[in-house]
Amino acid sequence: MPSDSLTIDQILTMLVEAPPRLTALTADLTTTQLHAKPDHDEWSANDVLAHLRSCADVWGNCIEVILAQDKPTIRAINPRTWIKSTNYLEQKFQPSLRAFATQRTGLLKELNQLAPNDWSREATVTGAGAVLKRTLHIYAQWLARHERPHIKQIERIVKMLHT
Repeated sequence: MPSDSLTIDQILTMLVEAPPRLTALTADLTTTQLHAKPDHDEWSANDVLAHLRSCADVWGNCIEVILAQDKPTIRAINPRTWIKSTNYLEQKFQPSLRAFATQRTGLLKELNQLAPNDWSREATVTGAGAVLKRTLHIYAQWLARHERPHIKQIERIVKMLHT
């Protein structure tokens, strides 16, 4: 693990905090506001949530495969490609947020049951250039770290809508 690696507790805390933070940020916004783009080339809050759900699908699935199989081989999927196979961008924000929170509850239930050495379980990842080895810890950390700037992005969108 790199020296800037998050601890298991840090990862779990970040993963727990994301859905309620999104709920608090967006609670008083209308559907129209949640789907409004601050500028023509920017994402709406709904677009950001759709992206977060896509990442949770892809990386959460990798975690599930690593837990279900001994040293599996996983074909890499880009969340930006995956989202095209969903209807997340068209869904209303609040039901989509509830689905995200439900999915996160399931992932956290699995992660909270792991022994520390389970976080080192690994997979071989193909389809994204060189063959890579990725651990469950890496995927969970990736998910947790990736969400932070997107939550801040939604904070900025909400502030713009309130001005």
